[in-house]
Amino acid sequence: MSKPTLWVTRHLTDPVMERAHRDYHVLQTADDHVMSFSELIAASQEADAMLICHSEHFVGPMISRLSDRLKIVANHSVGVDHCDLNALRSKGISVTNTPDVLSDATAEIAMLLMLGASRRAYEGDNMVRSGIWKDWAPKMMNGFQITGKKLGIIGMGRVGQVVARRAKGFDMEVHYHNRKKLPDTVITSAIYHDSLESLLSTVDVVSLNCPATEENHNLINPETLAQMKAGSILVNTARGALVDEDALIEALNSGHIRAAGLDCFKNEPGGNPKLSELQQVFMLPHIGSATDDTRAAMGFRALDNLDQFFAGKTPQDLLN
Repeated sequence: MSKPTLWVTRHLTDPVMERAHRDYHVLQTADDHVMSFSELIAASQEADAMLICHSEHFVGPMISRLSDRLKIVANHSVGVDHCDLNALRSKGISVTNTPDVLSDATAEIAMLLMLGASRRAYEGDNMVRSGIWKDWAPKMMNGFQITGKKLGIIGMGRVGQVVARRAKGFDMEVHYHNRKKLPDTVITSAIYHDSLESLLSTVDVVSLNCPATEENHNLINPETLAQMKAGSILVNTARGALVDEDALIEALNSGHIRAAGLDCFKNEPGGNPKLSELQQVFMLPHIGSATDDTRAAMGFRALDNLDQFFAGKTPQDLLN
């Protein structure tokens, strides 16, 4: 029996590619560029399946032009805001993602951003690198100490739950807003808020860990920023679509928001040049899952879903 043909749109880790080549006839670009709509449409004519990243978008009119040969799109990501699940289902194309395996790595980045923003990491690093650190003073580089403060998590899913556990190591009091209150067996010693306003007005640090659904677009906006405590900190390791960046910049410039730690942006790659002008913003290039272990686990999870599909089983992470 011949192997299914699999288009792998980006260059994944070596162990993942070794397994893919073992079990599939693999097609790939030579230079690891982000494939355009026209390239994705052409690739669908050659493949039974595609293994994609969040950099490839399956949305809009291009979906109707995909070949009937393509039967499944396996995401190398948890978030699938770059895929129109309903349109792909109508086209007869299954979609999977890779939950669970990147929660620890993303939570680590959330804590890094929280610490980096609160302790003015960008400013300090720049002082040393630029050679302007010439003295010490009692008021030099004084930041915000997170130990014992109140952390508000928006979206208590897999990543949010790990962030909550890591925050406990800093003796933070964890609050959260979610579609529903979680059982105490899932999350312990965390205070549930049934409204976003209640959470925002209570906590010192806000961590965004919710999906970028249509209803969550610009969740952080002028109104919700005004509801946050003066001098609080915003951390985003979820999706750039959650934040109205112009409103955040205004809140940072006014001092209402003390600092922000951001791993994702409206415009990716590239970020927002206006945010880059602000020293009180600590930024990373969307690397929440960027560890060797996690990227390998994500690739293996995507391949697991493909294996199950071609074995005639329902993939464990089927979304549509």
